[in-house]
Amino acid sequence: MTETIPVTDSHGTVPVADPSQPLVQVRDLEVGFQTQNGLVKAVRGVSFEIYPGETVAIVGESGSGKSTTATALMKLLPGNGDITGGEVLVEGTNIVDHNEKQMAAIRGGVIGYVPQDPMSNLNPVWSVGFQVREAIRANGVATSKKDIEARAVEVLQQAGLGDAERRMKQFPHQFSGGMRQRVLIGIGLGADPKLLIADEPTSALDVTVQKVILDHIESLTRDKGTAVLLITHDLGLAAERASKVIVMNQGRIVEAGPSKDLLSNPQHPYTQRLIAAAPSLASRRLESSIAGESQDAKTFDVAQMAEQRAEAVDADAPAVISVRDLTKVFSIRKGGFRSEPFTAVDKISFDIPKGTTLALVGESGSGKSTAAKMILGLEEPTSGEITVGGTAMTGVSRKDLFNLRSRMQPVFQDPYSSLDPQRSIASSIAEPMRVHKTGDKEARRARVLELLEQVSLPAELFNRYPNELSGGQRQRVAIARALALKPDVVVLDEAVSALDVLVQAQILQLLADLQAELGLTYLFITHDLAVVRVIADNVAVMERGKIVESGTTDQIFENAREPYTQRLLDAIPGAGLEWTV
Repeated sequence: MTETIPVTDSHGTVPVADPSQPLVQVRDLEVGFQTQNGLVKAVRGVSFEIYPGETVAIVGESGSGKSTTATALMKLLPGNGDITGGEVLVEGTNIVDHNEKQMAAIRGGVIGYVPQDPMSNLNPVWSVGFQVREAIRANGVATSKKDIEARAVEVLQQAGLGDAERRMKQFPHQFSGGMRQRVLIGIGLGADPKLLIADEPTSALDVTVQKVILDHIESLTRDKGTAVLLITHDLGLAAERASKVIVMNQGRIVEAGPSKDLLSNPQHPYTQRLIAAAPSLASRRLESSIAGESQDAKTFDVAQMAEQRAEAVDADAPAVISVRDLTKVFSIRKGGFRSEPFTAVDKISFDIPKGTTLALVGESGSGKSTAAKMILGLEEPTSGEITVGGTAMTGVSRKDLFNLRSRMQPVFQDPYSSLDPQRSIASSIAEPMRVHKTGDKEARRARVLELLEQVSLPAELFNRYPNELSGGQRQRVAIARALALKPDVVVLDEAVSALDVLVQAQILQLLADLQAELGLTYLFITHDLAVVRVIADNVAVMERGKIVESGTTDQIFENAREPYTQRLLDAIPGAGLEWTV
């Protein structure tokens, strides 16, 4: 049985309940899922305690059992899942055998829940106000129509949404990602629960929005003495926000303790691997592992692997991509027949030398993805020039643009949606070759096998389908597809932001190796500045369509001139923490 370590919350929380008595006790919890092959155990003998006002984080990669553990506390497991052993004590009462009616009294009022993806957890055909009111009515917070309406407005105001009364009439698609997440937080805290479970509440958000959301959760829970169970794969975020960290691997707790102690002196090899693979401000640019010593198959130390990369960059290399005064203006409809111009990209200029990586960073809406689409020829510029390998993209014929695109290939954020589920892996990788009529059937087959080897995937995956692969494997397939035509430039749009820290480190190392081996040039679009530190040679910071600052990675990170850049750096989770392995 895992030893539990009661820790007073470091953020000054004042518990409303007796702080000496645990709010939740989990004892030897076992959770299994019925499959065609029998019972699969997802959680094995997990034990921990959460005290009033305490913030506890569970960390681990996908499949470690952290989200399953959290949903088991509320008995919200999928239909084929069940608690097969152990106890879950909430305020001293074992809820394992509770029926739905008994659980309804606990959900919302005692334990609140903030799910991961706001877009899939808010109904797109119902207004935001209707969904907040439904949650308040279901939790019995208010009964009369007037009281429910007043509480709904109050909930959204507390969640940090200005002009809440007007916002109530809007729909989820009219909200930004951060605003949608605030709505879910408001619903989760709407009944003043004693424990809030937040499952990856900020994984899809920009670092600045992430910081605002987490600060807001912290302030609300501190004011009300609410305990928080934070589920995350981000060790920096866990160490910064939680007083206690629990590390899970393959359904078991492998290590637990006060966050600062666990971070500075990890005991378990798996925890050490997580810390070594986590990008942070202490990291440096990744060095190709081809020229150096081979890395352990399961260990990726992003700081150690990157120490000598800067020396390998050729400062005099010719520019493969050159952008001058690039501008994109959209026409936004205002109602009726009126419209107004919106400048998404405003006279930006930059060069990317051959064999280097430029990171284009900024918050959502800063214009970085629009700029990438124009460089790929997927969006028509309003004005400005784009030159790729000495060839201007403006004014070229459709045939020339088609040929030019073969020299530039994208890798998108979500490996789950960027691959056709009805195509085999081989078919997906070979698709660019078929479209551009490159080689015959046998040549394409040979090229696919060569690409699988390049991205470190076994040839056995040739005839498999995306649903049979992990997230990291799918992203490797997406990279293989991008390399099929032997391009000069690869545009990576948030290519690792959806991946766990260990898988992310593997993909970043793969990209560094391929760049060294093939002389690739990368345009890396991201909001994650910790990743920028280990992948980029140069950085351009975008704000409201303009490049406000640019320079080498070390210059930007060590001597940022613009307050906006400094805010992005300050918002990186765990930026001020000491990382030790």
